This record gives sequence, C-alpha cells and structure tokens, in this order.
Amino acid sequence: MTAQAGGRKPLNILLVRVSSLGDVLHNLPMVADIARHFPDANIDWVVEEGYVSLVRLNARVRTIIPFALRRWRKSLGKPETRAEIKHFFRTLREQQYDYVFDTQGLLKTGIIMGAARVVKGGRKVGLANGSEGSGYEGISRIFHNLSIPTDPRTHAVARGRLVAAAALGYEVDTPADFGLPEVSASEPRPEWMPAEPYVVYFHGTARDPKKWAPENWIALGRELAPMPILLPWGSPKEKAEAEVLAAGLPNARVLPKLSMADAMLLARHAGLVIGVDTGLTHIAAAFVRPTVEIYADSPRWKTEGNWSPRIINLGDRGTPPSVAEVLSAARSLLARV
Repeated sequence: MTAQAGGRKPLNILLVRVSSLGDVLHNLPMVADIARHFPDANIDWVVEEGYVSLVRLNARVRTIIPFALRRWRKSLGKPETRAEIKHFFRTLREQQYDYVFDTQGLLKTGIIMGAARVVKGGRKVGLANGSEGSGYEGISRIFHNLSIPTDPRTHAVARGRLVAAAALGYEVDTPADFGLPEVSASEPRPEWMPAEPYVVYFHGTARDPKKWAPENWIALGRELAPMPILLPWGSPKEKAEAEVLAAGLPNARVLPKLSMADAMLLARHAGLVIGVDTGLTHIAAAFVRPTVEIYADSPRWKTEGNWSPRIINLGDRGTPPSVAEVLSAARSLLARV
C-alpha cells in the first residue's frame, strides 16, 4: 500500500544518522525501501557535514540537514558557532514529520530526534537495543515513542531496514539498494585517475589490528601487475604506509590527498577494489564494484557485503586471509568483468 492509498497525503520522513562514514552508508538502503513502498514520500536526512556528499548521491533524499558537532565542539564558546547551532535547530524544526527515525541510538542523535517536530499522531522511532559491540546508548530511548528491538547480531545494513519496515508495515524482502548512481563511461575523470582499469588498495584504517600486513599488499600487487594500483590515504601516517607499499611495487602510485567526493569517485570507477574493513571499502561494495573485503580484527557478519556476487568477503576477527586467498578472489572477480 502506498502513501496515497485512501487519499492520504505523502509521508514526510526524517532519518537521523549522523556518523560515521560506514554507518551512514549502511543506512542508505532504508531510503530505497521506503520509496518502494511509499513512492511519493518526502525523505530528509540529518548527517554530519563531512558525509553530505555521500548522502547527496542518493537522488531520493529530498533535503539534507548538515550537522557539525565534530567542528562545533572545538569552538563552543564562539558566537559564530552558537549561531550555527541555533540555525541547525531552526532548520530542523521547519518541517513537521510523520515519522522520525534514529537508527544510531546515541544521546546526540536522540537529542536531534527530540528536537524534530512531528504531526499530531506522528511517530519517533528508534532502536530498543544495540547490536553486539556497538556504541549504543540506552538513554536514547527516552526520545522515542516507538522502540524497535533487533537481534544483537543483525547486519549493519539490515538493522535500519528492519526498523523502518516494522514501523511502516512492510517486509524486507529484496537485496539492499543503496540508491547510488551507476558508472558512466562518458563521465570526465580527474588528472590523477588512469584511463585504463585500475586496482584500489583501501589499506588504511584508524585501528592498527584491522590492517593487513604491508608484505601481503606488496606480494599481492606483484601478482596483479601490470594493472596499476592506486594508493589513497587520509592521514600522514596512512600516507607513509602508502609510500612503503609503492616503494615495493613498480605498478603502484600514491595519490594526492582526496576529498570525500573524490575518494568516492575513485571507488566508483575502480576495476577492482581490495580493502580492509573501513568505510571506503564498503562504499566500493555499495557501488557494486568488484570488491574483496579483508577482515582481520572485526566480525565479518556485521558489515560484509552480502548484496552482490561481485563482492567477496575474506577473513574474520583474529583470522585474516592469506595472500593466496585474496589473489584467488581478485582473479575470480576480474574474470567476471
């Protein structure tokens, strides 16, 4: 049943998922699900300003409301910061919503939900519990008037989809659809992007135990030659790590520092992506690029790409894959292109 059945007006829906990169990405399939069942729904989203470019790629999101807590907390005493915060809440309250969904379950997202306006009889919907190993904060429940329980081992993509389905009265019965644009051969490429098919190594991550050993990356890259390997980085430490890999690989190149939009472009055009459990690897999988996801110190069940045969997930917490396993997976994906 659509939102127009019985002459009802289109639903106004607000999604509150502010961070981090992977979590925002994993929330995107909620949009396609809602739109499939309520084609004329108006869907807005509150997100950290650094991830606006990701949400903007989904054409079904009507309005994006940037949230800048990471920046604001550094200058809370400044009048301009306080003015920005006031503007954020004023913008948030301009629209009345039929449903507000907080699928992050933190105090800060609960406060945003609490400040949002709903129509008479509107629902504020959130998580009744966290998933295993999540940073869920139970105090966030005080801002809900409908709390949806989920299995503690629910996949990161499924969690938001199941919450929306329970609140809106439909079943989750399709593969995840992130609503991201397909690659166009006519799309102009930046100078740093090769014209020929290339491999991306998303080797960097904030937590060292999640990384794959440098000698593994180098051994793998030598087997993938002569395909060019591009090495992005997000911090001085990751740049130094990329330079070590490039020194051992004649077919590898360290990229300039990329914006979030350019990093997504890099993933979107890749002939093959190989990466550890990090947001940019998951973005490549969401674009359904040929992707090998490497798990070394995080549970694979939580974020593995399970919506396409073009994604192969290897390793698990405490059992990283071997070079031979990753190479076999990479070659099988390249053979399908």
